[in-house]
Amino acid sequence: MISLPTYHGETAVFGLGRSGLSVVRALVAAGNVVSAWDQNSDQCAAAENAGAQIRDLEKDFGAPARLVLSPGVPLTHPQPHAVVKAAHAAHVPVLGDVELFADAVRAMAESPQIVAVTGTNGKSTTSALIAHLLAACGAAVRLGGNIGNAVLDLDMPDPHTQTVYVLELSSYQIDLLTTLAPDVAVLTNLSPDHLDRHGDMDGYIAAKSRLFDMLAPHATAVIGCDDDDSRKVADAVHATGARVTRIAASREADIFWRDGALMTAQTAFADLANAPALRGAHNGQNAAAAAAVLGALGHNINALEQAFASFPGLAHRLQPIARHENLIFVNDSKATNAEATRHALAAYDNIYWIVGGRAKDEGLAGLDALYKNVRAAFLIGEAAERFQSALEGHFACHKSETLDKAVCEAANRARADAAPATVLLSPACASFDQFSDFEARGEAFCAAVAKWQSAQPQYEGASC
Repeated sequence: MISLPTYHGETAVFGLGRSGLSVVRALVAAGNVVSAWDQNSDQCAAAENAGAQIRDLEKDFGAPARLVLSPGVPLTHPQPHAVVKAAHAAHVPVLGDVELFADAVRAMAESPQIVAVTGTNGKSTTSALIAHLLAACGAAVRLGGNIGNAVLDLDMPDPHTQTVYVLELSSYQIDLLTTLAPDVAVLTNLSPDHLDRHGDMDGYIAAKSRLFDMLAPHATAVIGCDDDDSRKVADAVHATGARVTRIAASREADIFWRDGALMTAQTAFADLANAPALRGAHNGQNAAAAAAVLGALGHNINALEQAFASFPGLAHRLQPIARHENLIFVNDSKATNAEATRHALAAYDNIYWIVGGRAKDEGLAGLDALYKNVRAAFLIGEAAERFQSALEGHFACHKSETLDKAVCEAANRARADAAPATVLLSPACASFDQFSDFEARGEAFCAAVAKWQSAQPQYEGASC
């Protein structure tokens, strides 16, 4: 747990999810007076057990010295939440858990390094990859924020080893942050997202860009330049005099991905061919960003190839989970829309594709150009009939209906292929027709693959 200062007055905590409860625990541990509220009575009970006073802050805001807000509570759009309005009316500052972390860092005897990662896509993989590379280089790494542990649940710095905090930050978290002072700040890319929470695209970009307003002296901004909006942000940050490293997967930059390798100028320094968790151009951008961070922190990027190869990837995100003879099985259950599945279909050849679930409005739009990489599709869930109509004529389609049957059918057919093949779960759909969430769907895929593999010694052309 991060050791927080003891603040004057009462601290009000509104929203008691993962980060909110971590705030309560850390504040109480530091001797602070805490009042907390959430509509969920179980969460209130957990906060009370941790030492907070429970008060309905929406009905009785009181006179706290500060309000710590859950990132999920509307701050500005579509309109400020009632408790935010109460705080503004009382001139009470509104902040988030990462701002408390920034307070704690300033009080630490040995200053750790801080890497902050944001962006529309790829920030989780990039954050995890940075942490993996740093650990391989001997650093004591603390990974958290919008990934894994809440930031205040992270361990304090190691007194004997350089400690680096790698923090994935959403735009909601950055909105509640003013003084983090990262040593490296990363923007992976920008595309329309969360516009209801930021008003419009300009508001969304402004929220992400605020991270660069907080850079520590001599810090580095690492910015992806594969989209127009991110390039504009890079130019604006460079114009302030800050150090900017541009990274890309579709064009030349300071560090860029080309044909499976990471490049500086015209020199390749890391071949990702042996990094199965980093397939595809989108992961090339993630890897370029991670390499830029390591370089900014003083590490030799020419010595990272083995560490890239050993990166296990994130669960349910183009995650290679098994190999069998000429087959590789890939769990991309996190691909809940066509755009996410586009990256998967671009990353592999000779694909036996498990697709379907509860379809989004766009269905499979924009994937046609990648159907050349698919040998056959195995359709599951509510979208099976709709997708069968869309895909027939491009390749063989099999209406498997359930995931376990789709795995068995896809694996048996792919195993008969003389060439190396990929059995890919990339549903392009939500999971809620058959599973509680995409994690449950991915775990079911892994279990079905394991079951299929266990039956293979007796495999004699078995049917499903």
